[in-house]
Parts: sequence; C-alpha cells; structure tokens
Amino acid sequence: MDKEIFDSYIKAGKIAAQALEHGKNLIKIGASLLKVTEAVEKKIIELGGDFAFPPQISLNDIAAHYCAGPDDKTVFKEGDVVKLDVGVHINGFVGDTAVTVVLSKDEKLKLLEEASRAALNSALKIIKPGVTLSEIGRAIHAEITKRGFSPIRNLSGHGLDQFVIHDKPSVPNFDTGSEEELVKDQVIAIEPFASTGAGIIYESSNPTIFSIKGKKPVRSPMTRDVLKDLEQYNELPFALRWIVKKHGEGKTRFALRELKNIDILKEYPPLPDKAHGLVSQAEHTVIVRDKPVITTLQK
Repeated sequence: MDKEIFDSYIKAGKIAAQALEHGKNLIKIGASLLKVTEAVEKKIIELGGDFAFPPQISLNDIAAHYCAGPDDKTVFKEGDVVKLDVGVHINGFVGDTAVTVVLSKDEKLKLLEEASRAALNSALKIIKPGVTLSEIGRAIHAEITKRGFSPIRNLSGHGLDQFVIHDKPSVPNFDTGSEEELVKDQVIAIEPFASTGAGIIYESSNPTIFSIKGKKPVRSPMTRDVLKDLEQYNELPFALRWIVKKHGEGKTRFALRELKNIDILKEYPPLPDKAHGLVSQAEHTVIVRDKPVITTLQK
C-alpha cells in the first residue's frame, strides 16, 4: 500500500469517526431522525469527505439500511435502540464505522449495546496477517452469546477497496470454519450485530438507498437527466432524498423505475431481524498489519 492510498484511508476514517461522534451526540429522545441524518451529512462535507454511502439510522429490530426518506417524520423515543452507520471516502478509499445508542436505562438493552461493542473490540485484538476468518468469527460469537444474545449470521463485516464498500473477504460474526487468512495491508470492516431475536435478517420493502451498476442505453430523456447525476457516485450507494431534492419526487420515482426495469438499479431495503428482536451494531475499519491500524477510531 503506497503512502497516497494509506493517507486517503486514514483521512476517510478520521472524518467518518468525527461525523459518527457528532451524530451520536445528537441522538436523543424527541430528536428528529431526518435532522440528525442531515447533520451527519453536513459534518462529512464540512470536514472534506465524500459519501461512501448515505448515513443510515436504523431503529430497534432493523439491523441496517434504513435511511431517512424525503418526508421522514420519525422522532426518537424512550426505549429505542438506534444504530448509526457512517461511510466516508477520500479518492474512493473508505472509512466505514457504526455505533449503537440506547435511549433507555433498561439494563438488558444496555447489555445488548455492550455485546456488539465488546465483540468488535475482541475481534480487533486479534487482527494481524495470518489470522483466519473463523478465528474472528469465534471471537465475535463468544462475546455476544455469553451475554445471552445471538449474532446475526447472515450479516457480516467485509473487505474494502477503492470505490468498493463490500469486497472480499466476508468477515463473519460466527465461526464459519473458514481457514482463509488475513494478509498484510488488506482493509476490512469488522461489523458485529447482536440480536435479542432470531439472529437472521431479511430484506423488507420500501428502499430509500440505491446504487447504479454498470451502463445501459436509457430511452427516456427524464431518466437520462437523472442518470447523469447518479454517475457522480461512481456506483456507490446514494439516498433517494438526495435525488428528490434536485429532481422532485415524481421525476425521481419515474427514473428509478426505468433504471430498475433495465436492470442497472440496485436496491438496499431495510433489514429487520426475522423474529423482530432488537439489534445492536458496532463497526470499525482496519488496515491489517502486525500492529493493526484502526482508521475509524476516535482519537
């Protein structure tokens, strides 16, 4: 890894960490989910970052992929388990980080937040070249299950690359038996999820996050106009709200339908727990070395 790439990862991670901390401090009972999301977006831009994906704030049984829509009226309330997931890129090199905020004094909910955080920290302690994916999975699984919860088995951490937020390897949250080893200068996001429910998520409906995959001819001038804007994201995910703000809801929905019909639109619907158990999340981005570099650790 050359210095320019390393420095881009470090800068992206630092901005992601600062934006995450800013958003975390705004998550309070009575606050607007949309306004907190917009504040996180503003902070990323102010700090000189670009979006690797839209900031996501997923509540309670939804593990991931909830992003405020254009008219989102959600307000945080007592008892909410709030996951804030932030991704920033510099020159395409990504910092991906997440935190859980529990808006309750309930000890079980506090323990749920602790489970994913402790699992992340346990995994980070063993990261170095030669460590297997199954060893990471075991470390995560142990911390979550000893607190009485289930790791989400069909969500995982992941590799990162330039303009790629989900690359190989898949970093499991349980022991998959994989003997694949980490290698020096590999960049990965470790992302434990702990659940009070099934520990399995499914894709729901009404996505508000999308990305474009590849290029195909587009018939409608309206769709071509919208697509021209979408190309700026370099196939990284974007928020429905961003496009509606510029093009209006009717034109945006029309364009997304056409892009879906020609199979170049990827949707990211919210991901609830199958049994609707409550879910916590924690995440850091790491450059694999004998002394691992945690790029998203708040200094």
